[in-house]
Amino acid sequence: MPVAPAGSGPRRRAVLAAALAPLAVAGCSGGEDPRAPAPGPQAGPKDALIMVIRHAEKPYAGDSGWDEEGEDDPGSLAGRGWRRAEELPRLFPPARGSSLPRPAVVFAAGGKQGAPARCRQTVAALAGALRTPVRTEFALGAETALVQAALAAPMPVLVCWEHTGIPRLIGALGAHRVPGTPATWPDRYDLVWMFTRRRGQWSFRELPQRLLPGDA
Repeated sequence: MPVAPAGSGPRRRAVLAAALAPLAVAGCSGGEDPRAPAPGPQAGPKDALIMVIRHAEKPYAGDSGWDEEGEDDPGSLAGRGWRRAEELPRLFPPARGSSLPRPAVVFAAGGKQGAPARCRQTVAALAGALRTPVRTEFALGAETALVQAALAAPMPVLVCWEHTGIPRLIGALGAHRVPGTPATWPDRYDLVWMFTRRRGQWSFRELPQRLLPGDA
């Protein structure tokens, strides 16, 4: 009767099975290296700074504003509104240390639905001083799309909007529950709302413009 070589038999098969077990596991798991480090947490949303203003003063009921050509237009700014628009560049000085940083991108309500021109008129002089175009591809009611574009743009961002749509804009930002944020825009034209996102958390500040006599 032949003698089995040393190391054969049940003991050898047990050792061989133990050696092959990790290879079998690796094969079943798609070839992943079990020694590879676990993936780290996904990066959160990027920091952001969004400033929101209402368009400048509009005509009183029954009155008419005027457009860039001086023609009567109820959808344009009133005289005081044009003065505010002319002074708006002073609100964002080039010097560092100002409470309001100079915008890198400027949005204004527009679209192709014949919306009033007041928002675009309000920021026209500022955009000229900044040497940047005014982005007017979003109409009132398209606040979700506007916010997506604003958050993807270089910071800081300034948005000039109709006051009725500002609550929807803030909701689309996800900042409507930030302490101190008003539920609606007040009956004023001389404010700036600043929303700052750091490490995924929004904060809110309200700042006065103080551009014209009578501003609070």
